[in-house]
Amino acid sequence: MSVSMGLAGIAVLLVLLALRVPVAVALILVAFGGIWLMLGFQPAVGILTTTPYDFVASWTLSAVPMFLLMGFVAFHAGLTTNLFSAADRGLRRLPGGLGMAAILACTGFASVSGSSLACAAAMGRIAIPEMIRAGYKPSFATGTLAAGGTIGALIPPSILMIIYGVFAETSVTKVFLGGISVGVLTAVVYCLLIFAVAKLRPEIIPPSPEPGPAASDVSLLRAIWPLLALIFLVFGGLFSGVFTATEAGAVGAAGAIVIATVTGTLTWNRFRTALLETVGTSVTLFIIGVGAVMFTRFLGLSGTAGFISTAVNGWDLGYLELMVLIVVLYVILGMFMEPFGAMLITLPILLPLLNEASISLVWFGVLLVKLLEVGMITPPLGMNVFVIRNVASKYASLGDIFRGVMLFLLADVVIIALLIAFPEMVLTFSDLLAR
Repeated sequence: MSVSMGLAGIAVLLVLLALRVPVAVALILVAFGGIWLMLGFQPAVGILTTTPYDFVASWTLSAVPMFLLMGFVAFHAGLTTNLFSAADRGLRRLPGGLGMAAILACTGFASVSGSSLACAAAMGRIAIPEMIRAGYKPSFATGTLAAGGTIGALIPPSILMIIYGVFAETSVTKVFLGGISVGVLTAVVYCLLIFAVAKLRPEIIPPSPEPGPAASDVSLLRAIWPLLALIFLVFGGLFSGVFTATEAGAVGAAGAIVIATVTGTLTWNRFRTALLETVGTSVTLFIIGVGAVMFTRFLGLSGTAGFISTAVNGWDLGYLELMVLIVVLYVILGMFMEPFGAMLITLPILLPLLNEASISLVWFGVLLVKLLEVGMITPPLGMNVFVIRNVASKYASLGDIFRGVMLFLLADVVIIALLIAFPEMVLTFSDLLAR
């Protein structure tokens, strides 16, 4: 074993990432080169040729393309189109009701998407123009949708949570269930923030004009019944134990196709687009995963993972100190890296530490996804902010949107502090529903 080789490999990886080399390419190059130098060319080729099949053939990972297909079909077939208008009609009488409707619409979209970027882009196109017309300050309106998009990876089916479950070898279903509690908590805290801004800062959110009559429950249900049916199908079966989280992906994809066909909104061109986007996204995620598995094997063969774990344990860090270290690590990574890369690069090093500290991997998976999603709205490279900039360029500049998310970042700090102080917020909910 060569710890020095492993540490050198980590340094080279960081340099390649700083040079903007794609994450998957950097991981594969470092792992292949390191194993070649340690064990020879043939062992390196052997790992390079066997790892892709070993990783992609995982039964649990089959849920990734299925959930992606469900989300893309639901989006392109228009099953999510009425989410914002339905939420608006239900909340229009409240101060900041339009902003809260945007957050609730993001939460609903998250339940069939699993993608932060897709959630921000889809809801941003619909909600931001309405909020601007209602007098919302453009920076706050765009910041609301950038932050709301992060709920897309917290509410199942979360692609990040599936990938985490595979690497951490923990129950994806339990991580999903824990994610619901944090996703709902995030939505509630964001809505409370919007309500407070509406009450205290009318120059940011002006008082609503005299509202018309509230929409009836029947009209609201009629607008969103296809999406509700899909959510009930997937989560009803998942919570009742009829099928696993992996099987839920296939059920959800089939359900989305059937419901969209019944409603007459699924054309061949839309279905073809959904298939192509599913394939493209899946390939991107899987090749990063292959690189991460190779990098994990490299660290294991070199003894680096064990060395780092022993070294950190020698610092005699308590629970709170370890959590602060991890939070700072992911905040820094989130400023410069996309979530999948940040997660898969760090898990080989962090998982041994978490096991040594007897920290629940289910709870940590939920906390990790929340931390990664904070990075999606953190300057200078918050990806959700850039997505919102693309869909709302005529309303706000990049700097405006980053200013608009600052209050939501403060709200996220409160949420993360609550999760660290009270892990049972995740574990109790997860254990109850998993029984």
